Amino acid sequence: MAGQDRLSWYEAGARARIGALLDQGGFTEYLGPERREWSPHLPLFDLPRQFDDGIVVGAGCIDGAPVLVAAQEGRFMGGAFGEVHGAKLTGLLRAAATLRRDVVIALDTGGVRLQEANAGEIAIAEVMRAIVEARLAGARVVGLIGGRAGCYGGGGLIAGCCSTLVISEQGRIGVSGPEVIETNRGVEEFDSRDRALVWRVMGGKHRYLIGGADIFVDDDARAFRDGALQALARPADLDLAVMRAEQERLERRIARLSGLRDGHDVWERLGIADPRAIPDLDDAAFLAAARQHREAADGAR
Repeated sequence: MAGQDRLSWYEAGARARIGALLDQGGFTEYLGPERREWSPHLPLFDLPRQFDDGIVVGAGCIDGAPVLVAAQEGRFMGGAFGEVHGAKLTGLLRAAATLRRDVVIALDTGGVRLQEANAGEIAIAEVMRAIVEARLAGARVVGLIGGRAGCYGGGGLIAGCCSTLVISEQGRIGVSGPEVIETNRGVEEFDSRDRALVWRVMGGKHRYLIGGADIFVDDDARAFRDGALQALARPADLDLAVMRAEQERLERRIARLSGLRDGHDVWERLGIADPRAIPDLDDAAFLAAARQHREAADGAR
């Protein structure tokens, strides 16, 4: 990583992200492309496959500390979960529970592949269970969100299970994506073509302000590495007290923000004097405002 030019996390692919995160020369890939562990379902739909099925998993070190790492490839089928894709991530998380090894996941996904609907939904459930088991075993599971596909569908649920989330302004988190909401509820409910609206409701600044993400960073691989290091230094607690605290915080959020339809309204309710200026603030100015007004999470994520 040392000496590299600036690398946009948003523009980078899965392997470039892993290369930027880990110490140089120390990545061991599991089930790499040479194993040809690819989807058995996509040929039924006459769709191309990818040798790693859109996710890279393995082991390495960050600043000398051993970690397991995964990165989704948002440029292959929008990083969507299928049977093999999900099984690779589940296996990595189960290894984390056994080894009590921290995990860093670069999430970049639109959710489940429609062509592998049932297998993909099962994969999401297995990943979520494996994250909880890893955390109960004492491992941290850190999610990094700032890719082109965002973190939608089952990916949004997986993000909610992580110990800590690191996000950039370009990152987005949601259980239902903009197009899904518009398709089911109409453009009057949500205009998916209004990119400014999408980022105001689902984007990194908004998620950070409401406590839906824990560390806000620049769109730069070095910044994401630094954010991962901060996250890995946090306690690995997951117990009933933590879960109750998070549930109470979410109930307070609903009571405080219920009925608001736009990020502008939410930010005003949080006490920000000029909420319409938030999208245009640079990272330093935004973080200064956020320190005064953001909601804090309680660690249950």
